[in-house]
Amino acid sequence: MKRETVITCVEPDRRAQTMTTVLDNSYQRIQPYEGQEEDADDEDDREETPQESGVIIHVVPEGNKARWNHIEDLDSFFTRMYHYHQQHGFVCMMLQEVLELVQFFFVVTFVTFLLHCIDYSKLYSGGGDANDTSHKSDAIMCIGDCIKSISSFYWGLLVVAAIFFTLQFLKVLYHLTQFWEIKMFFNTALKIADSELDNFTWHEIQKRVIEVQKEQEMCIHKRELTELDIYHRILRHKNYMVAMINKSLLPVRLKVPIIGEVIFLTRGLKYNIELLLFWGPWSPFENNWHLKEDYKKLNKRQELARLLSKHILWIGIANFVLCFLILLWQVLYTFFNYAETIKREPSVLAMRTWSLYGRLYLRHFNELDHELNARLSRAYRPASKYMSSFTSPIMTVLAKHTAFIAGSVLAVLLVITVIYEPIFSMERVVAYMTMLGAVAAAAKAIVPDENLVWCPETLLTAVLAHTHYRPDSWRGTAHTHTTRAQVAQLFQYRAVHLLEELVSPFVTTYILCFRMRHQALEIVDFFRNFTIEVAGVGDVCSFAQMDVRRHGNPMWQTVAHSPTVSPMPEDQSVGYDNQYGIDSDKYHVPMSNHYTQAEDGKTELSLIHFTLTNPEWKPPSHAENFVTALRERAKKEVTADSNPYDNPLIASLNSLSGLGYRDHVSNIIRSTINQVSVPSMSNIFINQPGTSTTSVGIDQSLATKSTVLRRGVSRTEGPLHNDRGFLYDLQQGISNQSLGASVFGSGHSYIMETHTDPYIPTELTAADMSLSTLYLHELHHRQVRRRGYQEMATRSIWQRSPVQELATLPEVRQERIPLLLHQDSSLRKNRES
Repeated sequence: MKRETVITCVEPDRRAQTMTTVLDNSYQRIQPYEGQEEDADDEDDREETPQESGVIIHVVPEGNKARWNHIEDLDSFFTRMYHYHQQHGFVCMMLQEVLELVQFFFVVTFVTFLLHCIDYSKLYSGGGDANDTSHKSDAIMCIGDCIKSISSFYWGLLVVAAIFFTLQFLKVLYHLTQFWEIKMFFNTALKIADSELDNFTWHEIQKRVIEVQKEQEMCIHKRELTELDIYHRILRHKNYMVAMINKSLLPVRLKVPIIGEVIFLTRGLKYNIELLLFWGPWSPFENNWHLKEDYKKLNKRQELARLLSKHILWIGIANFVLCFLILLWQVLYTFFNYAETIKREPSVLAMRTWSLYGRLYLRHFNELDHELNARLSRAYRPASKYMSSFTSPIMTVLAKHTAFIAGSVLAVLLVITVIYEPIFSMERVVAYMTMLGAVAAAAKAIVPDENLVWCPETLLTAVLAHTHYRPDSWRGTAHTHTTRAQVAQLFQYRAVHLLEELVSPFVTTYILCFRMRHQALEIVDFFRNFTIEVAGVGDVCSFAQMDVRRHGNPMWQTVAHSPTVSPMPEDQSVGYDNQYGIDSDKYHVPMSNHYTQAEDGKTELSLIHFTLTNPEWKPPSHAENFVTALRERAKKEVTADSNPYDNPLIASLNSLSGLGYRDHVSNIIRSTINQVSVPSMSNIFINQPGTSTTSVGIDQSLATKSTVLRRGVSRTEGPLHNDRGFLYDLQQGISNQSLGASVFGSGHSYIMETHTDPYIPTELTAADMSLSTLYLHELHHRQVRRRGYQEMATRSIWQRSPVQELATLPEVRQERIPLLLHQDSSLRKNRES
């Protein structure tokens, strides 16, 4: 790297006034980092600098370095960088935005043409003769007559559309300059051409960004960025949304007559919530990375709540004024987008999709979009099979007879058109045949396959292995319609999704004005209690720190607690962990109250997921202790001389064996079984009951491989070859021969196996996370059962209320608005004393 050096001589007494030296990274390196001491090498470098010679060295930085030095808004920069990578580069991104603009112009122009430029009286005045087109061509009016026929109301709509089109056009131009800068950053700083972009995973891009930070100093507040810093900036607001959904703070549950309680969260409602809370002019955030100071003060909470309530009301009124216009656009967009698809394949409406609420409920803290999409895509097939395992006898009978009648009429029309061809040209005959075909196809989709036998519990466990979250009430009740209805809230029909989007303009107004407005005080308290300032990052949601001490749940942690705070009796607690040789003093974790802890193990599972997808990240001591304790327990259970039926790890491997990892699980189990002398156990993992879970896993693994080959590696979770899997330490408990074929063993041995076995998935990170999820859920279930919390565990997440939960827990402090900062300061004082 070339650098121009200019040596200037000045007088010693004028040295202070002429210190305008342009510093490069070599000079910055010898400066003491905040909170750290200078090492010996830095001191030697400083001694070699001519301090008293009167010579000042001007180092002119390279142009590429100065270009991205001190980026003011790193949140937007890293977010654009992530989208640039995921959307395949500059040309693809800008082409997408331009065509979306063209699509909007086309819809407005085409609808105007259909409504005001066609004289339908002339179009249908030709009798039944299809060949008579003399006057039908006159049905299309000229431009002048078309403009004159437009009403004043419609002109107003066109003016609104023109304003929106202009704003979108300016937005595209603004994005053009922004993403051109990102393109130059990729090409110049990261040295990645657009043609090679799809050959790099996000994990590799992130590693290069961390290295470039040391040279470019994009963030001047800290010298080295970590993986968590980058995730915090990209997902700052998303982590708040995930936390509020996890704590049931947002009013998305509605009681509908006859139907009952439903969860309603659409794109329109989500847009309004984000407008109010994150990026709008009245939001609590002063800018992308800083919460307004008033929101951090306890004495301002009532005033801020009243102000926020008023803003929510005004936004709700604006939605009510524009609701018909929004509805019109959504109807047109839905019709043009799905009409051809429904005509060609009517069963598309009977297909399922993950709801917007489900995507937030199932999302980890600090999980990027492509990581979430990969998990939910793997869970799609077992989730579909689970939902299909429930059949309604009444609906089956009705569907069979409806399909018979519609098919009979359709068959007669087809025979008549073959015998008497002119009837095919009759008006509406083709439309009738199309409608009958759609009805018959939809009815047949409802009828279940008579040759399939399902095991709902096994299928729901397969779903859990990929989604990672479920309420405790689902365990053991997968066969009930109550659990099925709750799963349907997360995994809904596409037709239900479209219907919710159509009624969203009206329901959004109701939720904002009559539900969310009354929760303004809880929202203000949430931002104050769960916002912390991270050096070099800004204000982030404290849940996103994945602090198992502050936001962890003791029922999801495998370590022992002190007798003064643990709900388990001391003798049971010690015996429980000593059974596996866990040092309770070494891994002591304080207990938090229910208001501050995340639900459903969100903190613990998010920490495990982040450590797997970012193996180079160095977690803090409390996080490292939690992960280490879980690994040590797994190592103990591999070789534990106990009943395999009571071994949580064996139970987790049993569930994992049906997800496409049967051969690898068999090797681990075979080694474990030989050590505990229970040879009959191997049949459990090789010969599963009469379920379709094994085929689900194999099909899913093939689908995963084809997806990776089709899209490249840009959507891959974590590193391609991670030899530091979460349960990598299992190799210390089983033989090297077994581990050589294990998913969780050496990465090199596994890679060699993948070339010979086409059924081995290539995503080691997903395999590690699936086993970790099943294992942690198994441990949690055993703790719930052991500690006598069955009543609390059976409550569904759809029935939770943070206030009610606090009132039902006498063993924790009854604190309505706990101040995390105040608690931390008091704990710090106690430790110092």
